[in-house]
Amino acid sequence: MLKNNRFCYFIIIISVILIGILSRNIDGVPTFFGDTLDAVMVYFGVRLLGINNDFIKTAVNALVLCFCIKFLQLYRADWILEILRTTLGHYALGQGFLWSGLVYYTLGVLIFSLMDSSLVNKNSRE
Repeated sequence: MLKNNRFCYFIIIISVILIGILSRNIDGVPTFFGDTLDAVMVYFGVRLLGINNDFIKTAVNALVLCFCIKFLQLYRADWILEILRTTLGHYALGQGFLWSGLVYYTLGVLIFSLMDSSLVNKNSRE
């Protein structure tokens, strides 16, 4: 069961990354959609790495990581600006700091941690 969950989390992460990249290239997709997807990807990444963690601990760890990445956008040293100029750096660290991003990170982690918890609990009862 453990390996199966890890594989499912890996597939979810890859899918979320692809959806996120595609959403950046479609006009009319609100910018908060990307922040929410970033948080979902981080949440499932934390689940993938620490699958035995409970859902609350995973959600808190994912939020801390998301918030650190968001606040890193405020740091404007030359070396980080060079990273942000690359495609991968731009995708990984974002464009800039907005307080609303913290709200969307929180919503993404909250919603998907609840969904994950209910699906895992449902499957464990069957």
